Amino acid sequence: MATTAEQRRAYGGIPLFGLGFRPFFLFAAVWAASALPLWIASVVGWAPQLTRDWHVHEMLFGYLGGVIAGFLLTAVPNWTGRVPVAGAPLAALFGLWAAGRVLMLAAPDAGVSAAVDTAFLFVLGLIIAREVIAGRNLRNAPVCVLILVLAMANALTHFRAFEAELALLGERIGLGVVAMLVALIGGRITPSFTRNWMAKHAVKPEPASPGRFDLIALAVTAVALLSWIVAPQLQVAGAALTIAGALTAMRLARWQGWRTGAEPLVTILHIGYGWLALALALLGASILAPGVVPPTAGVHALTAGAFGVMTLAVMTRASLGHTGGPLTADRATQAVYLLVNLGAALRVASPFLPQHYAALLVVSGLCWGGAFVLFVAGYGPLLLRARRQA
Repeated sequence: MATTAEQRRAYGGIPLFGLGFRPFFLFAAVWAASALPLWIASVVGWAPQLTRDWHVHEMLFGYLGGVIAGFLLTAVPNWTGRVPVAGAPLAALFGLWAAGRVLMLAAPDAGVSAAVDTAFLFVLGLIIAREVIAGRNLRNAPVCVLILVLAMANALTHFRAFEAELALLGERIGLGVVAMLVALIGGRITPSFTRNWMAKHAVKPEPASPGRFDLIALAVTAVALLSWIVAPQLQVAGAALTIAGALTAMRLARWQGWRTGAEPLVTILHIGYGWLALALALLGASILAPGVVPPTAGVHALTAGAFGVMTLAVMTRASLGHTGGPLTADRATQAVYLLVNLGAALRVASPFLPQHYAALLVVSGLCWGGAFVLFVAGYGPLLLRARRQA
């Protein structure tokens, strides 16, 4: 039986549809670089009106949905040893995602837009579940469940015209699911890639091995996010989120990230996970002390910070690794990392400085969106061409 790597090399079609990361990473980045400036231009009156709901949906279920698809369609064959989804099936799935983006921009309230947009995540979830079950890879069954819950959350947001609270619940579920994916998958790859890099360069001490503390931190994070989803104003939820943030920070410290400064491709994973810890703490603080910490600060630490930084960290590393490039961050990649972090920091700071809110919003959008423009410019050629042979 051919290995997964051999099956990939046997693919002779269009390189863009050779593996899931190629179309989804490239065009999710294109969408992030386009959708955010469109919304900011709308907010400051430079473009036709786009609603806050469209912005939230397209960043959460549009951009992140695409990146999650690209990551899972690339990672699952490694987990299961099964043939990757490629060629026409991958093109069809990508086409469904792209159609959702076009329809949600052109007619966000239309029934056909909701149907096409909702279908994508359900189809993705069923594909991933089929592969995990067929490959008897039950260790990753929770990932399948999270994707299907994310699909249901997306469906809820389309009921906004009938019940606004139901749509807001869908948004919180979506945020909670992606946060758990970052906690779960980011909590695997960050210490793993760090350990590999440290071993190669004889850097000591290496990250702590996975153990009971990691399970406790994940469990508390799951309970805290669930409590926030169900009752976002409850003081108990605020306390749980604050504790989850502290445990996530302690978990991160055990991975010795400060020793990886010589390789930004590894360091950025730690920074992305650090944003998750900060976001959980800020969300908790905004419930416990709403007069001190604005609720949007925690939400944007989660979205622009944890999600934005961690996705670009994964997208750059996976794109290099799967196209035969050197696993090191060049100056352009480092500029991507700098811009996305600067954009996130300014976005989190903006509600604390209401007198400068509009200016900070524009500058943060230019920085954050600029990171994706640089990613498309630098990594687009890699994603469009065949893998470089060793």
